[in-house]
Parts: sequence; C-alpha cells; structure tokens
Amino acid sequence: MASLFSSAPILNAVAYIPSNSTVRRARGFSFAPAFHFPVEFNRRSLRRSFSLLRAKSSGDEEPEEFVEELRVPIHWTEPSKALEVSEWLRVTLNKWLDDEYCREDANLEISKVASASFCKSLMEKQMEIGEILLKMAKDLESISYKESFHGAFSSANAAVDLIIRRIEQEM
Repeated sequence: MASLFSSAPILNAVAYIPSNSTVRRARGFSFAPAFHFPVEFNRRSLRRSFSLLRAKSSGDEEPEEFVEELRVPIHWTEPSKALEVSEWLRVTLNKWLDDEYCREDANLEISKVASASFCKSLMEKQMEIGEILLKMAKDLESISYKESFHGAFSSANAAVDLIIRRIEQEM
C-alpha cells in the first residue's frame, strides 16, 4: 500500500487534491502532492457518467478534457433521499466490513458513523465526493480502532467506493 505522503501515480484511483478541493483523475493516473485516498472504480462507466470539469489554467494541472469531477446526484440532497441512501450505506458498509475482514463490534459503529456523516453532508448540500470523503474520514477518527482491522481512512474509502458503485447503478 502506498504511503499517504507519496506522490507516486495511482492507477484507476481517485485522489483528493487540496489546492482546489476537487477529486480529479486524468487518463487513469492521479498525482497528488499531499494526501491521497485511493478508491477503485469502473473507468469506462465513470467516463460515461460524470461530466468533465473545466480545469483552471495552471502549469501543474492536467489538460481540461481529461479532468472529471465526481459528485453525488443532486436529488440525493433531498431530505427523504438523503435518509434513504445513508441508511443503505449503513447496512451495505456493515455487511462489506463483515465480509471483507471479520465480523466485529467495531464494524457496526463504523457503519453508523459513516452513515451519519454521509447523511449530514447530503443535508448540507455537499455533493463533491472528495469533500464527503474527507469529512467522513474526520468523523470516523472519533472511533477507537485498537481492536479492529481497519482505520478511519480505509473505512471512509470503502464507504465512498460503495457510494460510487451506487451512483453507477442508478445511471
């Protein structure tokens, strides 16, 4: 696993780039000068389903035709839909953690905190996946991981991966 401080390329990953608070990807490669949180996705369906973001003119940014911004659908910010998808995330993330690692009490707490964080982000009309990821990771840091196989950032990455899969299914 790459270091959180690495600037090495990540294939088929989403990287949070603090300079302009967006999640960016260029032709399957992401370069992040600071923290990056990889999330795997289906490249073909994302290319089809997410609009291209206009890049600001800067020497270190990718050409604008290759930059995509990942966002949740706007209708997810409606209160009833926000509650529905956050409950779906709680159940799905708990099952994923149980299946991926082993069944433990921390999985239930992780899924509850991740779900509450996601719901709050949606209620606040936060639609950018990168912002949702960072807020969720921060909220998940409140949990003790001493007797667990995972941590705040790996749990947030798993949750965001599930969210992206749901977005792809709905399109």
